[in-house]
Amino acid sequence: MQAPIDVKIDGDLVYFNWADFVDPSVFKGFEKEYGVKVIRSNFDSMEGMVAKLNAGNRYDIIFPTAKWAQRLVRGNMLRRIDHSRLVNGDAVFGRRTYFADPWYDKDSAHTVPFTAYKTGIGWRRDVLGDLTGSWKDLWNSRAGGKVFVLDDRDEVLGMAALALGLDVFTGDRASLDRITSLLQSLRPHLRGFSSDSYNNLLNGNALMTQAWSGDMAAMLNQAKDPSIFGFEAPKEGSPINSDCYAIPWNARHPGTAMLFIDYMLRPENVKKNVEYIGYPMPVAGAESTYAALVKPFPECVVTEADLSADLFFRNGTRAQEDARDTAWTHVKAG
Repeated sequence: MQAPIDVKIDGDLVYFNWADFVDPSVFKGFEKEYGVKVIRSNFDSMEGMVAKLNAGNRYDIIFPTAKWAQRLVRGNMLRRIDHSRLVNGDAVFGRRTYFADPWYDKDSAHTVPFTAYKTGIGWRRDVLGDLTGSWKDLWNSRAGGKVFVLDDRDEVLGMAALALGLDVFTGDRASLDRITSLLQSLRPHLRGFSSDSYNNLLNGNALMTQAWSGDMAAMLNQAKDPSIFGFEAPKEGSPINSDCYAIPWNARHPGTAMLFIDYMLRPENVKKNVEYIGYPMPVAGAESTYAALVKPFPECVVTEADLSADLFFRNGTRAQEDARDTAWTHVKAG
C-alpha cells in the first residue's frame, strides 16, 4: 500500500479534464498562491481519458465520472486520499452524507466529488408551450424533426429504459430489444445525436433536446431571453451522475494535486466555479449560489433525494456491457 500523500507542493500540476470545466481565474489564483504552473490538457470522453492512462501518460489530477471512478479503483489505478488532510474536506464529507460512502468508491477513499448533475429535457417553451413532464415528450410531433438526443450510449439507452419502466442501466438482452424498438420509433422526430445541447437550443437547431442540467444552467448565461426556454426532469426518473477529483497511482506531483483539490473546495472558489460551469458542486455553502444561477430552471438542482434515488449508470458484466454496446450500435445506425 502506498504511503499517504504528503500535502505540499512537489511540482507543477499536470491536469486532465473536460474542456472549460474550471474557471480560468481559479487556475490563475492557484498558480499565483503556490508558485506553480497548471499544465492543462483535455479529453472528450471517459474512454479517451482511460486510454491515455493505460498508455502510460502521467497526470496529477483527473476527473472521472462515478462508474469510471469505480473501474479505476478496481484496477488499482488511483491513489488513496486522506480526507483529514484536506482543510476544506469537511464541507463535503461532513455535510454531504451521500458522498461519505458512495457506491462507486467505498468511504470515498480514492475520490472527492467535483460536480453532481442530472439529465432531463431542454426545450423552446415559446414554440412548444408546456410539456407533460415525461421522457415521451421527446416524441412530440410539434417539434417538427428538431429533436436531439445526447451522443452518449448510457444516456440514450437509459432514457428509453426509464420511459419503459426498466432499470436505467439494464444489460438484459430482452429489455435492450424493447429499448432499441422504442428508440426506432423516435427516429422520425429526431434530427440527430449531439451532446452540444447548449448551442443547439440557443441557435435554433433544436426545439427539444435531451440535456445535462449543468449545460442548461450554463445556457442561461448566454440566452438573451431565458424565459423562452424550459428544462424538465421527467417523472419516470432523471439519471444522476457525478464527476470526481482523483489522483492517478503514477502521479508525479500528488502533493500539488491535494493542494489543488483543497483550493477548489474553498468557498470563494466554489462560487466562482459554479457560476462559470453551470454545474453544482456538492460543497456545503454552495447551495444558494447554484439556486440563484438556475432560478428559471429549478429542476436543475440536485438534492440528497435525487442522489439516493440511485439512478446512476452502473458498471455491468462484460456480457452486459457488450449487449449495451450492440444495442447502441443499432440505435445509431438507425
